Amino acid sequence: MDHDRQHTAHDSDEQAETVDLGQELRVPDLVFPGQLADPASAHRLAWDLLGRRAPREALEVLDAALAQDERNVGLRTLRAWAYLMQARLGPAEAELRWLVEADPSDDWARHALGRSLERQSRYADALPHLRLAAAMTGDPEHETAVLRVERRLAETGERPYDSLG
Repeated sequence: MDHDRQHTAHDSDEQAETVDLGQELRVPDLVFPGQLADPASAHRLAWDLLGRRAPREALEVLDAALAQDERNVGLRTLRAWAYLMQARLGPAEAELRWLVEADPSDDWARHALGRSLERQSRYADALPHLRLAAAMTGDPEHETAVLRVERRLAETGERPYDSLG
């Protein structure tokens, strides 16, 4: 028996009960009154929740903070990410369009908008955003997204292969 990871406790009948001490315990986050409305605290908490794949809970935090500061780009970026995680593509698209309009050089928002449109099978709408994000970053994943959408446009007959380049 590995005594570093297990502990034996004896009850009154002297029967052994093994408890695994290496098991991760989850402690709920502490949220104090007013914390959700503070943009910095809301950002940290929402980031943590999204990292744990909890978009619904993150949206609760973000919506409360955005009610106080609706033009906060950081919070709106996290809200777009949460919508994408939930595959709520309409709200994600609206949020991402706002972000791209606010900062046309935001390559993450531009790529995410392209991906959101692609996931809605709106390939012709997606392609300019994906191309621009790929040109801005040189990221191979962004370039692959461009190729994938160009291929879909050709397969659906919306554009011939020779007009895509």
